[in-house]
Amino acid sequence: MNQKVDSELLLRLKEGDINAYDAIFLKYFKLLCLNAYFFLKDEQEAKDLVQVFFMEIWEKKLYMKLEGEIRGYLYRSVQNRCLNKLRQLESVQQKSELYTVFNAGESVEEPLPETIFQSLDEALGQLPAQRREAIQIVYLHNKKYQEAADVMGISINSVKTHLKIGLKNLREYINKNKNRLT
Repeated sequence: MNQKVDSELLLRLKEGDINAYDAIFLKYFKLLCLNAYFFLKDEQEAKDLVQVFFMEIWEKKLYMKLEGEIRGYLYRSVQNRCLNKLRQLESVQQKSELYTVFNAGESVEEPLPETIFQSLDEALGQLPAQRREAIQIVYLHNKKYQEAADVMGISINSVKTHLKIGLKNLREYINKNKNRLT
């Protein structure tokens, strides 16, 4: 019976019945929030993620591609969004940890001396243009590797190589000039 109700709601939604959308939202919102909470462990994040998902279903007319049973699609979509969110948070954490490498072991909460920023700017200036650009796009502008590759017109592997060598060069520069920085 439940599948029949979902397929009827979906058919009505495709015909432009906004009440069918509301019915689907009311039927699945709390369940999907619970599903998202299982992954995110944050009630508000879970609700926000599910709400954005439902907005995209409506705005992008994703419902037009669906047939019959929609429960599986809704659960899998929310699960995938949660996993993507967790990967994004992990990436931010890794970038934060890299930042501490430049902080030479000092606590991040303490204000950084202006010389650190000048030194980092000077070190970045010593890098070849593509390495500097890759570091700025990924670490200073918080972009993904694919976005950096698109902006730079190179492959993702080239971006990764520029980042790896560039960070190594920055560490060497900072270690070599430690005495001058403090």
